[in-house]
Amino acid sequence: MVKNTPWVPGGESTQNNNMARAVSGEWGLAHKTAPTVLEASDYIGSSPDETKSLATPALQSPFVQGLMESAKQHSLPISVGIHEPSDNPTSSRIKNSLIWISAHGELVHRYQKLHLFDLEIDNGPKMRESDVIEPGNAIEAPYPSPVGKVGSCICFELRFPEIALSLKRQGADVIVYPSAFTPETGKVHWLPLLRARAIETESYVFAAAQVGQHNEKRRSYGHSIAIDPWGEVVAELSGEQKDEPEVCFVDVDLEKVKKTREMVPLKRRTDVYPEV
Repeated sequence: MVKNTPWVPGGESTQNNNMARAVSGEWGLAHKTAPTVLEASDYIGSSPDETKSLATPALQSPFVQGLMESAKQHSLPISVGIHEPSDNPTSSRIKNSLIWISAHGELVHRYQKLHLFDLEIDNGPKMRESDVIEPGNAIEAPYPSPVGKVGSCICFELRFPEIALSLKRQGADVIVYPSAFTPETGKVHWLPLLRARAIETESYVFAAAQVGQHNEKRRSYGHSIAIDPWGEVVAELSGEQKDEPEVCFVDVDLEKVKKTREMVPLKRRTDVYPEV
């Protein structure tokens, strides 16, 4: 059975609300699809203080409310990355979340990023996500969607195969990595890591990526990509020089997932090493 899913790579964060709603509406309705949108789709702050100050509970967020309305109006589910306040009232940090909005316009699934991106490159960018973001504590089970069972990861977590392997073991057909990669790391690591995650799990991998200049301190690599269970790139969008939003539609063939796993069965030796 073949299903279609698009993902939406974006540039300026100020464009993301209209862009995401457009995909869930006109483009999504035309193609009967399940949109997958970016990490931090609501905004990318220019400072830690701004990033924390803008975080809004999902159900009170005008951005999320607009997407919920669009999902319900067009009977199309949406996966989107957002910021949320911590559940701990004494915490000085916020959450980096990936939510799933059902075709009925309800928020039915949430994943909180586990691994935080701290970076210090010689003569290059320095970032400490751990100063702003509170890490989650659970790998969430894959959830049903029009394109099979979807497993959730976020950005930096493509460097951790353990999560992808756990999601595959729990039945994931598709693993998503909404991202905002730096150009410095993206040029070398983006494609090989995503292909590795697809190959080792024999799953589709979708990585919707922020692109272009967000503010004077922040630029994203782009190159949103879709990879099939054999590790082949089936679609890719523009890189960091692109400042306008783009969208792409990808066919998801669940029979290909099944066939790949039959052709190359990955029989883990859990009698020798622990199961992930």
